[in-house]
Amino acid sequence: QVQLVESGGGLVQPGGSLRLSCAASGSIFSINVMGWYRQAPGKQRELVATITRGGRTNYADSVKGRFTISRDNAKNTVYLQMNSLKPEDTAAYYCNADLIQSGSYGYSDDYWGRGTQVTVSS
Repeated sequence: QVQLVESGGGLVQPGGSLRLSCAASGSIFSINVMGWYRQAPGKQRELVATITRGGRTNYADSVKGRFTISRDNAKNTVYLQMNSLKPEDTAAYYCNADLIQSGSYGYSDDYWGRGTQVTVSS
């Protein structure tokens, strides 16, 4: 079994920073893309940022220049450094990984964490 566990969420003032972490564990053969998504109440889940195993990144326009995604392949961990936070960033943040489980014959599947809440408020 595979699980993704997010951490680092919390309450922060506008303009502040938070660093989210997501560690994938279990019977993992390899992880291709890892990413962060967020969902505010009453809104659709949206992509925040993704990163490939080789370090190629993609960001939502709303977070470009403020957020930085990174990963440690040896630790199967992805991070999201969030700076200059705005109230609009308030949401549950979910970790995502496209990975191949050990013994899965090379087929990748999409896995999700349970989420961590980020609240930006004064």
